[in-house]
Amino acid sequence: MSTTQVILKAASIITMDESTPRAEAVAIDSSTGIIIAVGSLDDCTKAAPGAAVTDLGTSVLMPGFIDPHSHPMLSGMATQAPAHWIAPWEGCPTFADVEALFRKVDTELPKGEATVFNGLDRLLQGAPELDSTQLDGYFPDRPALVLDNSGHEVYFNSAVITLNGWVDGKPPADPPGARYGRNADGTSNGRAYETAAMLAAAEKTLAAAVPHPLLSAARWYVLMARNGVVATSEHTYTTKFLKGYEALAMAPDCPVRLALYHMAIEPDCAEKLDSQVPAAMLWKQGIKLWADGSPWNGTIAISFPYLDNDTTKRAQIAPGARGESAMNYSRSQIDGMLDANVPDGWQMAVHVNGDVGLDVVLDAYERALTETGLAGTDHRWRVEHCGAARGDQFDRAAAMGVTASLLPAQFIYWGDVLDGVMFESEIGSQWVRAGDAVKSGTVTTFHNDGSVSPPIPLLNMQAMVTRRCASGNLHGPQQMVSMDDALRAHTVHAAWQISRDKDLGSVTAGKLADLVELSSDPLAAEPEKLTEQVKVVSTWRAGSRIDLDTFLAGVEAMDPTEHQHLAAQAAVHHCCAHSPKGHEH
Repeated sequence: MSTTQVILKAASIITMDESTPRAEAVAIDSSTGIIIAVGSLDDCTKAAPGAAVTDLGTSVLMPGFIDPHSHPMLSGMATQAPAHWIAPWEGCPTFADVEALFRKVDTELPKGEATVFNGLDRLLQGAPELDSTQLDGYFPDRPALVLDNSGHEVYFNSAVITLNGWVDGKPPADPPGARYGRNADGTSNGRAYETAAMLAAAEKTLAAAVPHPLLSAARWYVLMARNGVVATSEHTYTTKFLKGYEALAMAPDCPVRLALYHMAIEPDCAEKLDSQVPAAMLWKQGIKLWADGSPWNGTIAISFPYLDNDTTKRAQIAPGARGESAMNYSRSQIDGMLDANVPDGWQMAVHVNGDVGLDVVLDAYERALTETGLAGTDHRWRVEHCGAARGDQFDRAAAMGVTASLLPAQFIYWGDVLDGVMFESEIGSQWVRAGDAVKSGTVTTFHNDGSVSPPIPLLNMQAMVTRRCASGNLHGPQQMVSMDDALRAHTVHAAWQISRDKDLGSVTAGKLADLVELSSDPLAAEPEKLTEQVKVVSTWRAGSRIDLDTFLAGVEAMDPTEHQHLAAQAAVHHCCAHSPKGHEH
């Protein structure tokens, strides 16, 4: 019997390979993790004579899901234990729920121990803009830090002010592009806005509250894997993260392959990756910049107005349109960053939510592609999120060879407030125009942008196929896509988008056997009940089932001291917070 070949048999294999859409078995060279054959059990037995056969019974196999836009290091530190994830969909739908958790944590934690919460959402929870006086009421004797779900602001109590060593309770002078909240007498009011001020206010508390940041990151990897993700990206990459990601990649049974997108504002962003980790596990893919901000903070470049009502007032979003005034960069600055990085051959990726912002980005892309001779080539430049994008903009992107990665979470969790509350229904109901994107022919993917939303590809698919948000309400049925298109958005198209289409994204001979094992067939499920009827059983990397307990144990055993600097980064890089104005999702 061959010791280097195995055959997996399933109730069905959805290959995502148009030449062989369905199969019964897959033969794998276990020494390399490469697929030898796909087809019937007889086909695979002939291709791999003597190979051991593992029968998965009623399970269905697919290529593992790919989340092409995420922030796993920072997501783990900000949401996983010992931090507390208080987003509305994580058990805190109202501010009363948040308050109850505050009190519970303060009662249960050892005296004086620092604590961190992430995900306060003023728009959905009806939460106030917290300050030190309010937080002192919940946490009178310990440093307590609360990160806004947008990453645009941080709230903290008096113990944090003391820990920071601010003389007489007064924060330092406001850094460029950022500011501290101050009382009339100049003392801190427990708020900090934008990148530099948030870092200075939060870093000591984060470092104290997250003693093993690499373990927190590993827990986010595990959360992805339990939802079927086998590959993702880091869209807020800085060289400070390299040792941490190398350690994760080399840990036994690491479940996730990782593409790095270096932030354009970093001085070494154009440099090649210098790492001993195999490129199959960790590679530098592109350059990332942020064109505009967040729909939830009123900072996106749009041609239509925010509405004026109690909900938007409570979230402190001013009515009216923003236009180009919401851009983080001028057009000339975007041109300059493209000119600086395109000659080095990097894939470009730009965060943009507003329709005005996307027009500016596509104009800049068109100029750069033309002037560098890349127009008409396989450049795979990306636009990210595109919540307010119009159908004609996707048509233009397709014509330019630009690929779009959409964030279904904007629709899933905010769908009801987008439609007729934040914006007129004709705009809000169409948010995240997946249907228009797919019809345009642009290569379209879905992502979760952790920790903006939990990494659940099946939920993304369910929402984009049914156009029903978390409440079950229907919005914009014109933007529905087929289940096949939704599956492609998290498999073969996502692999292409991160330039791993030659070895990931489909169950095809010659590719790596990175697989997700499902409880049943997603194409046979009721679309409205996809996440109920289809469960992730396990993930496989290179033909071997991942042992997530082994992975976590390996990371937990690592010395955390050389990675403790990572906790401070979570204060400012969390969920794309890096931009001149500190904007993000």
